[in-house]
Amino acid sequence: MASDNVAAVSAFIEGAPPGELADVINDIKTLTEDDPTLVEKARPAFQKYNEEQLITVKLPGSGKNVLISTYNSLEDGRYYDVESQSSFMFDHITQKASDVKSHALESQHADLITSLSKTLTTHAHEHYTSSTHAVFPTNSSLAVLLVSNKYSPSNFWNGRLRTTYLYHPPTTTLTGTLKCDVHYYEDGNVRLLTTKTLPPTTIAASVSEIMKTIAKVEKGWQEELNRGFSRLSEGEFKSLRRQLPVTRQKVEWEKVTSYRAGKEIGGGRR
Repeated sequence: MASDNVAAVSAFIEGAPPGELADVINDIKTLTEDDPTLVEKARPAFQKYNEEQLITVKLPGSGKNVLISTYNSLEDGRYYDVESQSSFMFDHITQKASDVKSHALESQHADLITSLSKTLTTHAHEHYTSSTHAVFPTNSSLAVLLVSNKYSPSNFWNGRLRTTYLYHPPTTTLTGTLKCDVHYYEDGNVRLLTTKTLPPTTIAASVSEIMKTIAKVEKGWQEELNRGFSRLSEGEFKSLRRQLPVTRQKVEWEKVTSYRAGKEIGGGRR
């Protein structure tokens, strides 16, 4: 039974919408008051969520956000940031960073990482109003990561866009995954989850070509999403609405104040 509870709590955590993990935690604590250790027991789920969602955190004494991912993970709960050349501890439940130390980048592709990071910054500033991005070495590839969050709880919606690309220098091959997650919850509960993948694509061995390919993929994806929204608005959503009332007669709204409820509108039925 205890393991079932941990599994259930972990599922809630891993499925938390963008910007709403704290709300999910509060709900879990309220529902599991008889076992206050459940949240701590679900720590692996928090780590999985934070790494997969590319959660951002500000380092102590810094106003700059850095990424949490599997690609910049070190041992014993530490992560590192290439730009600030530092490593830090990260608590996956509180989402707080601490114990910042110097961490120099060690990679045979250090120059390429630096150049790609600069170009990625330009790309992000041009296309995303708010984002955090980084390039990390991973095995024989480079991970190019970007996350853009936009939270508007006062308007009952939150959203997150994530892109992960892997560039393999020996073969000049680029692959990628793009994900968008938007949650709207005013008088209801609607969530958009969409993913696009970039299959292995061979490109010229240059930073400009890498970013040119990324920009083309993201533009095409945005256009696909826009077309999809138009189809929903004009098709599926419209079909969900009743075209005529139960009586199969249109309501004459200019006379609505003179209707007697249950007779004219109800077709005379009692």
